[in-house]
Amino acid sequence: MKAVLIASVVSLVVALLGTPMFIKYLVKQGYGQFIRDDGPDSHHTKRGTPTMGGAVIILSTVAAYVIAHLVLWSPPTASGILVLFLMVGLGAVGFADDYIKISKQRSLGLKSGEKLVGQGLVGVTFAVLALQFPNEGLRTPASTHVSFVRDLPLDLYFAGPVIGMLLFIIWSNLMIAGTSNGVNLTDGLDGLATGSSVMVFAAYVVISIWQFNQNCQINPGSKCYDVRDPLDLAVVAAAGTGACFGFLWWNASPAKIFMGDTGSLALGGALAGLAILSQTQLLIVLLGGLFVTITLSVIIQVASFKSTGKRVFRMAPLQHHFELLGWQEVTIVIRFWIIAGLFVGLGLAVFYAEWVVGAPS
Repeated sequence: MKAVLIASVVSLVVALLGTPMFIKYLVKQGYGQFIRDDGPDSHHTKRGTPTMGGAVIILSTVAAYVIAHLVLWSPPTASGILVLFLMVGLGAVGFADDYIKISKQRSLGLKSGEKLVGQGLVGVTFAVLALQFPNEGLRTPASTHVSFVRDLPLDLYFAGPVIGMLLFIIWSNLMIAGTSNGVNLTDGLDGLATGSSVMVFAAYVVISIWQFNQNCQINPGSKCYDVRDPLDLAVVAAAGTGACFGFLWWNASPAKIFMGDTGSLALGGALAGLAILSQTQLLIVLLGGLFVTITLSVIIQVASFKSTGKRVFRMAPLQHHFELLGWQEVTIVIRFWIIAGLFVGLGLAVFYAEWVVGAPS
């Protein structure tokens, strides 16, 4: 438990103090955000604001995880390293996208195909490795079962190991792509994605600690959780929580820095990794309900326009619809934070209610 506290404090301090130094560096290099002309007019004042701030979030999270293990002289686990790998890998894809935008002063960075290939390479590597490294009890970091608040009866290996591995890779990559792109679409207003991510990371701190206390390896029973490294997942989640909190100080309106795709893809990847390795794959739909809602607004807008030629919203993603209705940016962000908090509360309530009722037989 000490590692969880150390990771949260270290990441908070590193992000809080490191972000202004990174801002100075970005300003000196002239790495400012390019703003689309077809977006809300209020966004034009943000042109030139330093971006790629997600690099600070990634560095703070990784540094906090390493320092927490060094201070307590405890070895890292495969689960913790895999989540960080997913976070750093997708962050690198986002960094390439941000750098192209900045260097060429345009709104388009990587082409959609290039970005998907990058995300796919990282996601496939994560999925393959997640079914390796069995511990003494032959438990791998990930389970081959589809999960909600714990493993469901559906085992993706029902058709054999080869097809099962392929199905697991596809399923994992759908989750990773959906979550990372969901956070990416949410990152459109100052502090919106950062503040929402704080809540989901904090939820995974609670979930992972609960799973550790009720783990089958130390507390066997009908309600126990067969998760391999729940406490180390809590350390990663705590590091992510602190990093986002520290970054939010500078990212809140009016933002001194944007996280860019570097941050949004990394945060989405970390959350997807936590969901997969904590066996709460479908629960992330509730915990990240705001990300899901905003993603659905884009899907609905595109589908409606292509099928009928009419738009459902004035602009998608959803937060920009309310901007064009005349809502102030701060009002939208705070109300969306409230919605994000309600979704997180619902997700935690479902998680706890399942434990109270008892695990399915």
